[in-house]
This record gives sequence, C-alpha cells and structure tokens, in this order.
Amino acid sequence: MANNISSRRVFLQAGLVGTAALLGACGKKEEAAAPAAAPAASEAAAPAAAPAKVYVVGTDAAYAPFESQNEKGEIVGFDIDVVSAIASKAGVQVKFVNTPWEGIFNAVAQGDRDLLVSAITITDERKQTMDFTAPYFDAVQLIAVKKDSKVAKFSDLKPLKVGVQTGTTGDEVVTKLLGKNSAAIKRFESTPLALKELESGGVDAVVADNGVVIHYVANNAGVGFKTVSDPSFQSEQYGIAVRKGNTAVLDMLNQGLAGIRADGTYDRIYAKYFGSAPGGAAAAAPASAASK
Repeated sequence: MANNISSRRVFLQAGLVGTAALLGACGKKEEAAAPAAAPAASEAAAPAAAPAKVYVVGTDAAYAPFESQNEKGEIVGFDIDVVSAIASKAGVQVKFVNTPWEGIFNAVAQGDRDLLVSAITITDERKQTMDFTAPYFDAVQLIAVKKDSKVAKFSDLKPLKVGVQTGTTGDEVVTKLLGKNSAAIKRFESTPLALKELESGGVDAVVADNGVVIHYVANNAGVGFKTVSDPSFQSEQYGIAVRKGNTAVLDMLNQGLAGIRADGTYDRIYAKYFGSAPGGAAAAAPASAASK
C-alpha cells in the first residue's frame, strides 16, 4: 500500500514539473539561478572526534586471586583491580581479554594485546623479548600439602608426586629437584586444578606462588591443607608486560602505578585480597627465577 502511494506521489510531482516547464518555455526566459554561496568555515561540519583508544589487556584468568572469572564470566582479581586503577589514574580505558598462558607472550609480541597482566614474573630471559613495568607484587613459592603430611621442607618432596602449573616457577623448581623427565611431576593448566588433584589424593604436594596457594587454602578450609615454606625459594616480582620498545605504553603504566602507590589506592587493593597492606614496596631489581 505504502509503495503505491509513493509511486503515485512521484508521478503527480513529475506531471506538475512537466507543466511548469511548458509554461516557462512559452513565456520569458528565466534568469539562471545564482550559485549557492559556500558555507563559511565556521559553519562547515566539524570532523567527528576519533574514538578514544581502548588498551587490550591479555590475562590468563585461571589464577585466583590475581585473575579469574566470576559466576557471570567477568574477569576479576587483584591484577585486574591494579591495572584498572592505573588506567583510571592515566585517564585511559582498558579491556581485559582471557588469554591462555601458552600463547600469552606471542599475543603481545604480535600486537594482539597492548599489555599483559597475569602474575608474570620479571626475568632476565623475558626482558630480552618484552619490556616490564616497575614491580607491583612480591611473590615466593609455597608448598601445599595435607595437614597430616610429614613434609617440612622442599627436599622432602623428592620421593613424592608433585603437582605444578605448566610453565610456572613452581614447574621449574620442581623439575630441578625431581629431574626433567620425572614421572612424579604432574603438570596442570592451572594451579587450582593442581590443588584439586591434591585434594583427591592424585598428588602428594603442590608447589606454586604464595598468593595463589594462600588464597586457595583460606577459601577452602574444609580440604585440610597446610602450607610449607622453604628458605631455598627465591623471591620473585610480578610486572606488567608490553611489547619490546613500546615506551609510550610503558611510561604511561609506570606513571599510573606510581600514582596509585602514592595515593594509597594500591594498599587498599592489596588489603582487599590479602588481608593487610604490603609490608613494603617491591624492590626495583627483578628476580632471576622463571615464570609464572
């Protein structure tokens, strides 16, 4: 119906235009219409403002309390809050994308991610292929065992089955203790999976970063775990990683990190996840230990 009306309107208008043309041809020739004046520069349409850049942040969201997914599928955690606070201080926007640990470093090297935050230990080896911010968290390895375990130090793990997350510092130190090809090492995609295996009796111990182990034990009191520290474990420091040579993003992150340390935001985030403010600022020199 609407199409017919529109068609009739077009034909009627065409007829009127034709009649006007005939009348014009029989009378005086009309003077040519003056060309329209060009709009003033001030009246010209202003170009649309370019959308603000959103920095894409890669994170392996399976490492609570640093990064994990809640029941809504949202990525949450200590690292997420820290980077969000840094972004707010710097006046930029960030978008967190769950990125598997196995490919996370390639993602930033190829430009698919602008930065990475995923409890990443700063190491000399990694500094050859990417750049890191100042450290934002001090970590050390910790052993989780059942409460009735006789394990009192790291060397006590030699005759036992030990769970680790693949490619982490825990994996490296346990490999050095038990041997590269040891069948007693069981590797998992995440530390919580390794701790679940400890709960079911599939392994006798788990070695992982202290923050993750402490968080898991505190939130799973019924599993009957205890933690064991060892002086042989070297301290590590986490940093936010960017593509090698990306000084603009690196400087922005460092300035934001310094800002949230200075105004107390960092301490409040730390206390939210670990119960109290950190004892002191992270030292500047990176540890030589390997990942996470």
